[in-house]
Amino acid sequence: MLRKNDIFEMTCESFGQDAQGVCRHEGMAVFVPGLLPGERALVRIVKPEKRYAFGRIDKLLTESSERTEPFCPVYKRCGGCSCQHMAYETSLRFKQDQVQQLLSRVGGLDIAVPPVLGMDEPFAYRNKGAYPVAEVKGEPACGFFAPRSHDLVPLPAQGCRIQRLDSRDAALAVLDWMKKSGARAYDETTGKGLVRHIMTRSTRSGGLMVVLVVTRRDIPARDLLIQSLRSAVPGLLSVCLSINSRRTNVILGEEIHTLWGQPVMEDTLHGLKFSVSPLSFFQVNPDQTEKLYQLALDYAQLSGGETVVDAYCGAGTISLLLARRAKKVIGIEIVEPAIRNAEENAARNGVRNAEFIVGASEEVLPRLVAGGMRPDVIVVDPPRKGCEEAVLQAIIAAAPNRVVYVSCGAPTLARDAKILCEGGYRAEKVQCVDMFCWTGAVETVMLFSRPDSAQR
Repeated sequence: MLRKNDIFEMTCESFGQDAQGVCRHEGMAVFVPGLLPGERALVRIVKPEKRYAFGRIDKLLTESSERTEPFCPVYKRCGGCSCQHMAYETSLRFKQDQVQQLLSRVGGLDIAVPPVLGMDEPFAYRNKGAYPVAEVKGEPACGFFAPRSHDLVPLPAQGCRIQRLDSRDAALAVLDWMKKSGARAYDETTGKGLVRHIMTRSTRSGGLMVVLVVTRRDIPARDLLIQSLRSAVPGLLSVCLSINSRRTNVILGEEIHTLWGQPVMEDTLHGLKFSVSPLSFFQVNPDQTEKLYQLALDYAQLSGGETVVDAYCGAGTISLLLARRAKKVIGIEIVEPAIRNAEENAARNGVRNAEFIVGASEEVLPRLVAGGMRPDVIVVDPPRKGCEEAVLQAIIAAAPNRVVYVSCGAPTLARDAKILCEGGYRAEKVQCVDMFCWTGAVETVMLFSRPDSAQR
C-alpha cells in the first residue's frame, strides 16, 4: 500500500472523472487533480486507499502544451471549475472521451460520441448564483464552499467569471448592508445568526432578482438593504426573502416574501415565455439550454400526431416545446410547485395540448402503462442518479417508437442505456452539450429506437 506523504515521480496517462489526472504506481491508480495527460510530476500521496490513491502535484516536471493559467485567483481552493488549468477545447475533448468510455465500458454500446457542443464565449453564462455567507476574520463574507467541506472560500474581488458581474455587485451590496445593520451571518455549528445565503437569478434581457436566505422574516434596516441593492444593480427586478430556519444543507426555505419589486420574473426559451420564481427550476445556461432542447426536439421526430410522455418534466420547459409539434404531451413531476409552474407556463403560452401529473415518475408511468397508455415517444430528463428501474421497465413495456434521454450524469446514462438496449431498443444517436463550462459536468442527449416495432 502507498502511504500518506509518499512522493513519487509519475506520468499522467489519462483523465478520470471530474478532470483528475490518472497516474499509476506499480499498477495502482493515483488520481491527481490539475495534472494533464502526458505531464510528469512529483506527486505527493494525500489519501491512500486499498486499490487506489489520491495525490497532489508537489512539483510539475514537464508541462502539456494544452495547460493554461487558471483565470480565477481562488481556483485551487474553490474547486468548482476543475478544468481551468486546461484550454477550453481540451475540456470539451475530456468530456467527449468520458462519455465515450462510459457508454462503451458500462453500457456495452458501439456508438461514436461526436465532439461536444461548446460555447464561443464560455464566461458569465450562469443565470443563477448561490453564495453561502459566513463570518471571516470577524466580518461577513460570501463565496463558495471548498470541495467536500463547508469551509468558505470568499468571493474574489473581480467576482466569479462564470457568473454575471451584477451577481457579484448584488452580493457585495448585501455584505455592505450586513456590516452597516449589524446583521450576523448564520453559523452552521450553533444554528445562530440571520443570513445564510445570497442567491441571484437573472434574465436574458438583463434583469436580476436577489433572494436573501435568512432564518427569520424580521430583518434589520430593510429599507437600507433595498436602497443598497437598487444603487448597486441598475437592472434590479426584485428583492425577496427566503425563510429557512432548519438545520439543513438545503439552501432555500419554502416561505418566500417579496420585499421590493416583482415576485416572479419572465424569461424566454425558443420563443416561449416562462415565469421564474425563487423556487422555480430553470436551466442555468440559457444559450446552451436552447441547443440541448433543440436536440431533444429533433430526436423526438414529431410530425403532429404523436402522444408524448415527458417524465421528470420539472416546470414543463421541454413539455411545452414538444407540445408545439405533438398531438398531446403528458408531463410527470414529483415536485408539486414545479407542476403548478408548468400549468401556468402552458396557459401563458397558449398551450392547450399538455397536461401535467404530480407524482413520482417511477409510480405514475408504470400505472399509466398498466392502464393501457401507449405513447409514441417518451422523453426522460432525470436527476443525476438516473432513471429508477421501474421507469425503465415501464418504458420497455410501453414500447414507444422512440425514447429521448436527456442526461446530466453520464455514468447513470450508460447504465440506463444498457437496460433499454437489453429491452429491445437500439442506441441511434448521442450528442453532448457543454452546459457547465470549465467544470467536469456535461449534458447529453441520446436517442433510442425500436427497430422491431411497427410505426404507429
